[in-house]
Amino acid sequence: MDLDDEAAVLATCDAGKRYGRRWALSAATVRVPANSVVALVGPNGAGKTTLLHLAVGLARPDAGRVTVLGRSPVAATARGDVGFVAQDKPLYRRFRVGELLRMGAALNARWDQRYAAGRLTGLGIDPRRRADTLSGGAQAQVALTLALAKRPRLLLLDEPAAALDPVARRAFLDGIADEARTQGITVLHSSHDVAELDRACDHLLIVKDGTVVRAGAIAELVPAGQGLEAFVLSVLGGGGAA
Repeated sequence: MDLDDEAAVLATCDAGKRYGRRWALSAATVRVPANSVVALVGPNGAGKTTLLHLAVGLARPDAGRVTVLGRSPVAATARGDVGFVAQDKPLYRRFRVGELLRMGAALNARWDQRYAAGRLTGLGIDPRRRADTLSGGAQAQVALTLALAKRPRLLLLDEPAAALDPVARRAFLDGIADEARTQGITVLHSSHDVAELDRACDHLLIVKDGTVVRAGAIAELVPAGQGLEAFVLSVLGGGGAA
């Protein structure tokens, strides 16, 4: 392990993951600095979810190395340093919101119950409601609250707002930006909506065909006068959805 690995919140070195004969991600070298909000973009099947799964410890690399805060992702996640919100917002659907919070308290050593309850109250989400009776936007907010109340140092988001309407999506993204700023969380946010990520993110990670093709601070990567979306599309060749 080198000093860069220890300094970065998330570090990969030539990391690769194979499913059968196909490499979903190959030779990925990434350094995510502390207190950054990173837009992870690329076409469908490019390797974005694979990278997130390696970072949270849901998958193990078949090549190279992945570290989170200088440790194995599995160890970092077990310590509560990593929060993860998936696209399908996995909640125990028949649990009431209050029961989900109590479960979070039982499973996480740094759990902040006052914060979790206060955040949901502020959003108007009744703790007596069952998860499967909530709107998609409310379910996404509950999933985000469960991840944030762990007090993680790294928050991984795999398009959790993809199915939300524009108003709910904006509220969700604004909530992430506020929490990243006030709690000092590093965020890696995978999304197809580059335009919405533009104002919230300060770093960029573009993945194409299982390979990281651009990585760094947006201010350094994107030419003056060119928007983030136009830059991403130019890197992807103009034809692939970001």
